[in-house]
Amino acid sequence: MIPKPATSSCGSRTTAATDAVAADMLAGRTALVTGASRGIGAEVARMLSAARVRVALLARNETALGALAEETGGEAFPIACDISDPAAVSTAASRMRAWFGGAPDILINNAGIFRVGPLHEMSAATFIESLQTNLVAQFLVLNAFLAEMRERKSGHVVTIGSVADRAVFPGNGAYSAGKHGLRAMHEVLRAELTGSGVRATLVSPAAVDTDLWEAMDTESGNGPFPSRRSMLDPRDVARAVMYALEQPQTVNVDELRLSRS
Repeated sequence: MIPKPATSSCGSRTTAATDAVAADMLAGRTALVTGASRGIGAEVARMLSAARVRVALLARNETALGALAEETGGEAFPIACDISDPAAVSTAASRMRAWFGGAPDILINNAGIFRVGPLHEMSAATFIESLQTNLVAQFLVLNAFLAEMRERKSGHVVTIGSVADRAVFPGNGAYSAGKHGLRAMHEVLRAELTGSGVRATLVSPAAVDTDLWEAMDTESGNGPFPSRRSMLDPRDVARAVMYALEQPQTVNVDELRLSRS
C-alpha cells in the first residue's frame, strides 16, 4: 500500500515519521532523473533530494535545471542534454560517472514529449520525433548504464509510462506507439534482470496536470482530453516512484498504475 502522501494541492498528507524512514532508506544513494526541468521529473528530483540522494538532473532547459539544482541544494548536478541524441547522452553519461564515481544507483527514465494529431495528417517528422524522444531516447539512457548496474549487481530503473501504454484514442497514434513500445521494453528488461540484483519498475499514470497541456483543449468538453482539474498532480506520481524505490532489495515493484480517485 502506498504511504499517505505529502501535502499537495490535492489536499493529501503524510507524517514526519514516513519522511524520516524514506530518508534513512535512500540517503547516500545516487540518482539520474531525465526530463528533470519540470513536471513529474522535477517533483521526483525534489523528493529524492529531500531523502538525501545525490541527483543528476537531465533536460534540455539549462536555465530551469540550474534553478532546480539551486532549490534542492548542493547535492544536485544539472546537465543540459538532449537525450534523443546518442552523442549527447554519451557525453552526459561520462560526466555523471565522474561525479557519481560510477553508474547511478537509481535511474528515472521520465523524459517525453506529447504530439497529437490524426495519423493521416501528421508529418513523418513529427511521428519520428515522438518515437525518438519517448522510446529511443529512453533506450539510450538505459543502455549507457545498464551493463555497469548488472556487473555490480545493484541498481533500480524506474520507467515513467502512461495510461497510453495500454489505452488509445483517436489522434494519439504517435504518443501511444512510443508508450506501448516503452512498456514492451520494460517487460523485456524485467525478464532479463531476473536474479541480477537490478530492479525495474514501470509507473503508468493517467493524465497528469503539467504544462504540456497548455496548448491543448482540456476545458471545453469537446475534445478527448480530461479537464486539468481532474488530473493527477505530478507529486502523486513522484510519491509512487518513491514508494517503489523504498522497498527492500528483495522486493521488486513490477508496475504501478495510477488514476485519479
